Amino acid sequence: MTDPSARPSRRGGGRSARRAARSAATDETRPYITRGMAPVEMLDEEGLATIESNADAILSEIGVAFQSFPSALDLWRDAGADVEGEIVRFPRGMCRRIIQESAPSSFIQHARNPMRNVLIGDNATVFAPNYGSPFVTDVDVGRRYATIEDFRNIVKLTYALPQLHHSGGTVCEPVDVPINKRHLDMVYSHLKFSDKPFMGSVTAAGHADDSIELAQIAFGGDLMDRTVMISLINASSPLRWDATMLGAATKYAQANQGCVISPFILAGAMSPVTVAGLAAQALAEALSGMAYCQLIRPGAPVVFGTFASSMSMATGAPTFGTPEAGQAIHVMASLARRLGVPFRSGGALTASKVADAQAAYESASTLLPTMLAGVNFVLHAAGWLEGGLTFGYEKMILDADHLGMMEVYGGGIDLSENGQAMEAFRTNPHGDHFLGNAHTLDNFETAFYRSTTADNNSFEQWSEEGSLTAAQRANTGWKNLLADYEAPPLDDAIDSELLEFVGRRKAEMPDATH
Repeated sequence: MTDPSARPSRRGGGRSARRAARSAATDETRPYITRGMAPVEMLDEEGLATIESNADAILSEIGVAFQSFPSALDLWRDAGADVEGEIVRFPRGMCRRIIQESAPSSFIQHARNPMRNVLIGDNATVFAPNYGSPFVTDVDVGRRYATIEDFRNIVKLTYALPQLHHSGGTVCEPVDVPINKRHLDMVYSHLKFSDKPFMGSVTAAGHADDSIELAQIAFGGDLMDRTVMISLINASSPLRWDATMLGAATKYAQANQGCVISPFILAGAMSPVTVAGLAAQALAEALSGMAYCQLIRPGAPVVFGTFASSMSMATGAPTFGTPEAGQAIHVMASLARRLGVPFRSGGALTASKVADAQAAYESASTLLPTMLAGVNFVLHAAGWLEGGLTFGYEKMILDADHLGMMEVYGGGIDLSENGQAMEAFRTNPHGDHFLGNAHTLDNFETAFYRSTTADNNSFEQWSEEGSLTAAQRANTGWKNLLADYEAPPLDDAIDSELLEFVGRRKAEMPDATH
């Protein structure tokens, strides 16, 4: 056995070997974070009740449009709402009552590997990667349109990174695949190259059908007894749901699959500029969407989502990592808890174009409120750049390191007998340091979070090892992960059936470019 007090070599390959060992140690991680700290509340009971009352006023007086989807209007009319054209106005408290009567407060999303099932809700936090970017970037090639190879790479990296609990959905847009067929390749990639939970396609109701059929093949039949997909349903803020999102939400709710009902709001453009105004609108939109899912199928799992950020009043450009956006995360998380449903928000968001200091501090300014507010499902937790237009390979690795820190931070304080460390005080000679204490030696491997990308060595050693920046170290990191990638097991017969379905569906339709 190696002497735990032996000092590793400070030259040559010692440091990379230590990094590899630490990375291997993190593979034995929990499938999601169980938070050991109470959420931080920014508003008291009176403040939250005021926003809820304002949301009810929006729903009852102004209403929400359900566009080009007559069946939704019929459902609302039958439920007792006032329908005028495509505008639905709801009696005060109606949406809240519908949700609280049937929507689950938490649910399990099942993975192909049951050891990777995640809890959505309660005191759990689940990290998922970037979503929706048409571009990718790395320090070698720079910014470029994303391809299906990039998509597969990101799925593989997400699978390999223990800090990410969820495979995500449209981790980038593979523009080299026809727009009406790429959802088939994306869902197949999640099922083939990972066994973590994943998200379905929402770009058309038919794409949701295809996602459900692929999931049925992979999971062995009818899904009504378990939720294996969640999918992102964005409102067309302000106060509108379009037919595309309603069609996808309808399909997933009918199949008992989860819908993340998410208003997408840039304050000042798609809502009033104030946090309280934004929160009232987002709550109204989310209530109407989640209640609609319950009308489709009582008990269908829903997640109260919000994507809320600010914009530059000088240029109109989206801004990220602002204090107002952090406040909105706290307020909306509190409103979700009062409603009794899981909450999605936050992430590692930035407007920076590369993995630089701006990317770091804006991402940190989003991720810390995410943890403190008690967010359950965190989309865009790794890889986001340029306001979501670009996925960054190096940014993904740096973000994952930060997510590992958040797992320790959010886990709370260890007050076990070992955590209290009283035996260390009783056995340590008075005035001596604790480096050689038995308690220190027993805990030194796990006492503190160990970064896989940060450099904490002397200037001389850093110089000797190439004076690498964080992005350069992360560049080596993602390449090593891909080089070492091994696909999770997938039954050959299931794989063949998945490929047959994808090939058949592609053959049934001509390529579309828009």
